[in-house]
Amino acid sequence: MKWLTNLFTSNKEEKEPADPMKKFLIAGLGNIGAEYIHTRHNIGFKVLDRLVQQEGLEWQTAKLGAVAEYKLKGRTLILLKPNTFMNLSGKAIKYWLDKENIPKENLLVVTDDLNIPFGTIRIKAKGSDGGHNGLKSIQQLLSTSDYPRFRFGISDEFKKGQQISYVLGEWDEEEKAKLPERLDKSVEAIKEFTLSGLANTMSTFNGK
Repeated sequence: MKWLTNLFTSNKEEKEPADPMKKFLIAGLGNIGAEYIHTRHNIGFKVLDRLVQQEGLEWQTAKLGAVAEYKLKGRTLILLKPNTFMNLSGKAIKYWLDKENIPKENLLVVTDDLNIPFGTIRIKAKGSDGGHNGLKSIQQLLSTSDYPRFRFGISDEFKKGQQISYVLGEWDEEEKAKLPERLDKSVEAIKEFTLSGLANTMSTFNGK
C-alpha cells in the first residue's frame, strides 16, 4: 500500500496552489500603435519584446494588454504590455496583479527616464512618479509608490520646449547601434530580479 500513499501525496502536492512569492508581473510601459513602436517612450515595450523573442515566446491578446507567460527556474513571470496607452497604465497593472494574486513587491515596471544617460539602468524599490504619466497612473491605482521600477535612461539631449517631441521621437542612429546590447543587459536584469531579489539586482545592474 506504500505506492498508494505516495500516489496520494503526489496528487495532493500537484493540486496545491502556486506560491504567490514565485510569481511575478513584469510590466513594460509604452503606447500602442505603429507610430510609437520605435520611440524612446516605448522602451518598456521594447525590453519585453526582446525577452519574448529570446525565449521563443508569443504575445497573446488579453484583457487590457498583450500578455506572455515565461517560466524560469520555478518562477512564473507574467509579461505585460498594457494597451491602455501610457497615461492609463495603472489600470492594466492593477488588474493583472489582482487577477494573478501577485504581491506588489513582485511587480517590476520597466519605463523610460529622461534624467539618466542613454542606456543606463537604474532599478529602485520605490520612488516618486517624477512627472512620468505612466508611473503617475500606477501610483494612483495602487495607492502607493512602493513598488519596484526599472528605469532605462533615454537622456535629456533635447532643446528647451522640445521634451515631448524628443520623448515621442525615434532613436537616433548612434542610439540604434547601441540599443541591442542595452536590451540584452535589461533582459539579464529582469531575470536576476526574479531569481536573486531586488537588492542583489540593484547591486549588480544599477549604473551599468
